[in-house]
Amino acid sequence: MATTAPDIDRDTRLRMYRTMVECRQFEVRAQELFFEGLVRGTTHLGVGQEAVAAGVAAAMRADAYTFCTYRGHNHALARGVPMAPIFAELFGRGTGLLGGKGGSMHLTSVEHGAMGSYAIVGAHLPIALGAAWSAQYRGSGQIAACFFGDGTTNIGAFHEALNMAAVWKAPVVYVCENNQYMEYTPIGDVTAVAHPAADRAAAYGLESIIVDGNDADAVFEVARTAVTRARAGDGPSLIEALTYRHGGHSRADPGKYRPDDEVAAWKARDPIPAYRSRLEAAGVPAAELDAIETETAESVAAAEAIARAAPEPSPDVLESQVWSDGGSAWRN
Repeated sequence: MATTAPDIDRDTRLRMYRTMVECRQFEVRAQELFFEGLVRGTTHLGVGQEAVAAGVAAAMRADAYTFCTYRGHNHALARGVPMAPIFAELFGRGTGLLGGKGGSMHLTSVEHGAMGSYAIVGAHLPIALGAAWSAQYRGSGQIAACFFGDGTTNIGAFHEALNMAAVWKAPVVYVCENNQYMEYTPIGDVTAVAHPAADRAAAYGLESIIVDGNDADAVFEVARTAVTRARAGDGPSLIEALTYRHGGHSRADPGKYRPDDEVAAWKARDPIPAYRSRLEAAGVPAAELDAIETETAESVAAAEAIARAAPEPSPDVLESQVWSDGGSAWRN
């Protein structure tokens, strides 16, 4: 497992802490609002996995691309997407990121480099490769970061994308968020190797990289190296970040198939209080960290209020991009 002595400036560390706190508070509130009936459709939370999104995002330039799965709230927030339009999208309101039509599983903000959450497992890996190839062709210096779960490593698109990325030396960083479960099935029960991503890296001429996905500093350092490598023309990287989702697969899943002691052990390694303790030990005043948490709570409440007051999508929005001719008139 990749472990190095952190050489990270104070501002970057505080930015990662703020990002993790924003992700956690946003998702906790989103879950509460779902049970109030405000969130339409399903949701897949990344509570417990915040250090992966925060660490990689902190290592990326503003013009980099992010591709992720339907568990994508953290990644959108980490790239700077405002909370109000995300809430509005979850509520199905017209001011949502996608006009209220995409919901939780399809968050996209090209302006912030968030190039989509993808509901089909593995579908976005070749798309991320295409974006990276475009950047390579244009000589823009951009990179693509592509996040996916451990189950994706058993999908054909994983192997096809990794192979072509290596052949083309594309500037793409693939990050496996190994939260130990393929929906309801332990990844180890259906995979021939212990580390579903890292143990397969050698097949594509890539280094085996395993990192503690609950340690923001460790994730940042590994990501910084991978991003630098990609931008230098040295090709892709495959990172396996070991982490754990605190809840079930989706809002409908109580997660009772997981042993209680396993859940307790991982929650004891919660990345946010652990990182706060590290920052305090490094000399950051507790009051400064308290202020980040308070400011975030206020921001979440304000964003929720804006989304609650937002209008429903208009008929012209609802009926666009649905039928081939752009509308439903032909049905009448």
